[in-house]
Amino acid sequence: QVQLVESGGGLVQPGGSLRLSCTASGIVFAIADTYWYRQAPGKQREWVASIDSGGTTRYTDSVKGRFAISRDNAKNTVDLQMNNLKSEDTAVYYCRAIWRSSSWGQGTQVTVSS
Repeated sequence: QVQLVESGGGLVQPGGSLRLSCTASGIVFAIADTYWYRQAPGKQREWVASIDSGGTTRYTDSVKGRFAISRDNAKNTVDLQMNNLKSEDTAVYYCRAIWRSSSWGQGTQVTVSS
């Protein structure tokens, strides 16, 4: 059984940084495609960033140059470094991993506010 757990969310001022981490059991990130999504209040869940099994990273346009997704194979974690945060980045952030099937974490709240 795959379990994904996100951590690192919190309250940060505009322009600040946060680092989210997704830890897993029952799946090896190195052979999976892993994604970060977010869902703001009243909006649909949207894809933010991804890293595939080969290490290729992709980002939605609104976070390019500010967010960075990375994977630590030894720790079996996938992180999302978020810099220069804006109020519109406020959302619940979810980790998703796909290997044979799709699994989601429970999410971590990120609030960007002064």
